Amino acid sequence: MMRSPFALFVALIPLSVSAQTIYKCIDASGGTVISNSRVEKNCKAIATGPENAVPAPPKAKPSSAVTNPSPASFPRVQEDTQKARDGDRRHILEQELAGEQRSLEQARKDLSEQQAAGASGDRIAPYRDRVGQHERNIQAIQKELGNLR
Repeated sequence: MMRSPFALFVALIPLSVSAQTIYKCIDASGGTVISNSRVEKNCKAIATGPENAVPAPPKAKPSSAVTNPSPASFPRVQEDTQKARDGDRRHILEQELAGEQRSLEQARKDLSEQQAAGASGDRIAPYRDRVGQHERNIQAIQKELGNLR
């Protein structure tokens, strides 16, 4: 009568608490042997003791300033200074947006010229890519502008 390797494994699971490591070995005839010691060179560890166990993930903590206050020595930025910085950032993003819109118009014009000239798909592909890149840049800048206070 042949014993099922799974049944043997299930029977040895309670022993894994006391044993440090459980090994699964395959002998020369293809049979599986489960042991708390390495029987052969080709044995593989399938269960290890508590010293190698992964700890449970920490509980999620609320992410508010109250639970994580800044140290007293942490540099603070004056409110009017921060508003000025935000204003500068908005101005820079608006300039970038205007430049990207001009570049998009030029890229679309170049693409339409290539299409009117009857260029092949391989020749038009870089022009389409450039139009797509400028459209993505515009979307990203608009998103950044939307995130400003």
